[in-house]
Amino acid sequence: MPVLPRPFMRFCLAALLAAPLLALAAPPEAATDHVSARLVSSQAAVAPGQRFTVALAQDIKPHWHTYWLNPGDSGQATTLDWSGAEAGPIQWPTPAVQPIGPLVNYGYEGQAALLVELAVPADARPGGRFRPVAEVRWLVCKDVCIPEQVSLGLDLPVVATAAPPGPDAAQIEEWRGALPKPAPFALRARAAPQGVQLAGPTAGVSRAYFFADTWGAITHSAPQPLRAGGDGWTLDLAAGEDPVKPGQPLSGVLTLMTDAGPQAWTVSVPMPEGAGQGPGPADLAAPAADTAGAAPEAGSLGLLPALALALLGGLILNLMPCVFPVLSIKALALVNQGDHKAEGLAYTAGVLASFALLAAVLVALRAGGQQVGWGFQFHSPVFVGVVAYLLFAVGLNLSGFFDVGGRFAGIGSGLAAKQGLAGSFFTGVLAAVVATPCTAPFMGAALAFALAQPAAVMLAVFLALGLGLALPFLVLAFWPAAQRWLPSPGAWMDRFKQFLAFPMYAAVVWLLWVLAQQAGPDGVALALGGLVLIAFGLWWRRVAPGAAGGLALAACVALALGASAGIKPAGAAAASAATGEAYSAERLAELRAQQQPVFVNMTAAWCISCLVNERVALSRPEVKDAFARHGVAYLKGDWTREDPAITAVLKAHGRSGVPLYLYYAPGAAEAQVLPQILTPGLVVEAVSATVSATVPGSPT
Repeated sequence: MPVLPRPFMRFCLAALLAAPLLALAAPPEAATDHVSARLVSSQAAVAPGQRFTVALAQDIKPHWHTYWLNPGDSGQATTLDWSGAEAGPIQWPTPAVQPIGPLVNYGYEGQAALLVELAVPADARPGGRFRPVAEVRWLVCKDVCIPEQVSLGLDLPVVATAAPPGPDAAQIEEWRGALPKPAPFALRARAAPQGVQLAGPTAGVSRAYFFADTWGAITHSAPQPLRAGGDGWTLDLAAGEDPVKPGQPLSGVLTLMTDAGPQAWTVSVPMPEGAGQGPGPADLAAPAADTAGAAPEAGSLGLLPALALALLGGLILNLMPCVFPVLSIKALALVNQGDHKAEGLAYTAGVLASFALLAAVLVALRAGGQQVGWGFQFHSPVFVGVVAYLLFAVGLNLSGFFDVGGRFAGIGSGLAAKQGLAGSFFTGVLAAVVATPCTAPFMGAALAFALAQPAAVMLAVFLALGLGLALPFLVLAFWPAAQRWLPSPGAWMDRFKQFLAFPMYAAVVWLLWVLAQQAGPDGVALALGGLVLIAFGLWWRRVAPGAAGGLALAACVALALGASAGIKPAGAAAASAATGEAYSAERLAELRAQQQPVFVNMTAAWCISCLVNERVALSRPEVKDAFARHGVAYLKGDWTREDPAITAVLKAHGRSGVPLYLYYAPGAAEAQVLPQILTPGLVVEAVSATVSATVPGSPT
């Protein structure tokens, strides 16, 4: 039998002796670039079946933080996955509030100790080793977030009977003493419209904060108003995106600042019946910090200021490109001498009736739980198509392709009184319809106030807006001296009337472009087919007067409306790189967490004011250069099709419609709201200014 070489035998013997050392799976401590972590045991030796406490002690680099069980609006909780031992849940110390721009997170800075109970296997052999291993994962954040992972392990001797506590037991008990304790008092929960109200008997409470231990139970970034008295306190909580159902427990950590010092208690209370369900997912897409600051501004405006702003905004609407051609059409009626008071009243009645109907529809939709705003009807491709047909017919009439009773909408003196009044009324309706995709200065605050008020107040504000829109023509109709400012009648009237057809055709082109954004090529093709049918029906009515021509026109209009009813919304398209990134609340939060300045443009393809601002300001070289020079990220929210997330942002800033322009300076707590009418200088000045913000500290 061959004999193995002596050196080889020595190597094998050394390997056998070293095997126990090699079995050590992981060290007790490790460090990453941002966090040093170690396992601390309350025992230096363990017995079979014994339970003891282990702490994950973290030393976190200054200005960085890790996260609690419920990280809040963003982040990720630390996890420990154990092997070789049975482990209980993590016992979390009280977190701190970490505001990050409009978000609120929960976590730890500096040092943190997470406690876990471990159980030694009952079949562990005395004289052996107990070597549990934990795979530890955490997310550590500053202006960026970095996921990190380490493997940590213990190597403890197994003895026959329970050993006394080890040298680190006192440190473990100190950390245990800092954990929140079960509340020694009875906590009550009362239903509230937007969530729940907690009530407790503790006296001398000056500050309070509730950390829900599940995401979405409350709105993390919402204020928690405290009302304290001699017999106790109440704390208002806004329900979150995933509110607790009635009868289910609302649990977490309650921190109190009392006369006796700070306190932290674990609490759990059943959610009462009737508790409000909060703002919902759409509202939560808006930056909550701005919601708290901007929404009350519109709500506290007051009725008389809102009426005044609405009236002024309606006046300015007459200068908008969507309304001015219609006003010009009506102004031609005043060139002819005579009493035009009745026409002025009829025109005003048409405008007011349209705005009253719009307010009624908004009230009905709001009662149904929908969030709507100014210009909401243009979210519908069918409505856009019908308005395109109407303006196309108006353009054909102005071009002389057909007449309605000899003239259109009361132009000239060929209409009988009834026809003239009817024409004036429906011209007022047309002015109101084409005004809705425009937003004038002063309108935003008034409309935001109106949409948050009871139906009667909303109606009053909308009628004030309509009165402002109708006021110029009404004043001209009732003030003969003002009519003398108009030029004398003549052949120019017919030429000017034909010239006004081209703004109508341009509006049709614009509406078809809106349709292309909403419904794609198929929608545009259906709308173009409807326009051809309308032109064909009008031509047939012209060459075949009488009942047959009227029936042919009616049939063509019916077919055109049928074609518009077939227009369906297409899938949403992301903003191109040339026009900015597509807005999302998550992307905004990410950019703000990186301390990057952000310009947000809430727009819509049907909003003429928005398009004008983009052409004359946001697309200018000096603005693009300022964005590039200061590293401004440009986010564009498209409200062309109804988007609840954008509706919530508008509502959060006291607006009921687009445009809305927001600039978030690095570190600023809230956005700077820019005017609705932009100039390049305004934008450049906003992004060039240095904005300093003070980040509020933890309320605990």
